Amino acid sequence: MFLDEVEIWVSGGRGGDGCVSFRREKFIPRGGPNGGDGGNGGSIYCQVDEQLNTLLDLAGKRHWKAASGEPGKGTDRHGKNAPDKTILVPPGTIVYDQDLGIALKDLVAPGECICLARGGKGGRGNAFFKSATNQAPRQFEFGQEPQIRNIRLELKLIADVGLVGKPNAGKSTILSRLSAAHPKIADYPFTTLQPQLGIVELSGFRRLVMADIPGLIEGAHSGAGLGDTFLRHIERTRLVVHVVDIAPLVGDPIEDYRTIRNELAKFSPVLAAKRELVVANKMDLTGAEQTLRRFRRQTDSEVLAISGVTGKGLTELTERIWSTLQELPDEQQKTNADSPGC
Repeated sequence: MFLDEVEIWVSGGRGGDGCVSFRREKFIPRGGPNGGDGGNGGSIYCQVDEQLNTLLDLAGKRHWKAASGEPGKGTDRHGKNAPDKTILVPPGTIVYDQDLGIALKDLVAPGECICLARGGKGGRGNAFFKSATNQAPRQFEFGQEPQIRNIRLELKLIADVGLVGKPNAGKSTILSRLSAAHPKIADYPFTTLQPQLGIVELSGFRRLVMADIPGLIEGAHSGAGLGDTFLRHIERTRLVVHVVDIAPLVGDPIEDYRTIRNELAKFSPVLAAKRELVVANKMDLTGAEQTLRRFRRQTDSEVLAISGVTGKGLTELTERIWSTLQELPDEQQKTNADSPGC
């Protein structure tokens, strides 16, 4: 299963109360105040774990609360601080404050983290309030209340390349041929129901991450088909590889291409402006060469011809993808210097 959005409630722990206590020992009259401070409540953190690729682990736990700090004790003993709790999420998780409607941090790098809810500070005991004019204080402080938040976690997969196209364009076949990924492949539409990631190995110890996005149809930006549920995963990719079925049983490849381009533009102008490689797949089928020539004339696009089934052109495709990536900035190295961290 794949889960890329979840809402959770988080609360830090309450601070421990300060203690009112006086020293009571034989032969020591008026021993004075010795009430200790309360311990600090635990905080809730969110941290990137590079071993994860979905938010599924959070599906069964929507409430996260840290423990409270221990109250202070006599003989100037400080209450124990409560331990913090950490929520592990995959790289590419964006943290939103649901109530304020703002993004708090985009967690990209392994180990990167953010504090979601601070624990309350422990209250001071009466030993703190003693003075020359107040030698037997009975004042103390209650522990502070913790921070409470409603948080929304949204995952945008981190990949170098995103495969887009209409259902049955052959994206899953291409991913399975180029990587060790095993997406479902069948001769009917929407066999891919969730994004699939694969690592493509090239000669010279080069590698890149490729994402197969479920097929798009007209109206996807407004919810048709699988809708725009997974379109956000392409936003973080550096390069879009637009796979076109050059010999479809129904429809026209040129119209299919224009339909998908239109859907990308309606969903996000930033997404539509990304660098794109157009790939004509299924070149092993009858009539593909003739359709490819017409496609190139009418779209004025450079088109790479391949066959995911036979493997024709796949080596040239991966090399072209690699060389194109070298020309693009590495968007994954974005940092969040202005966002609160750990």
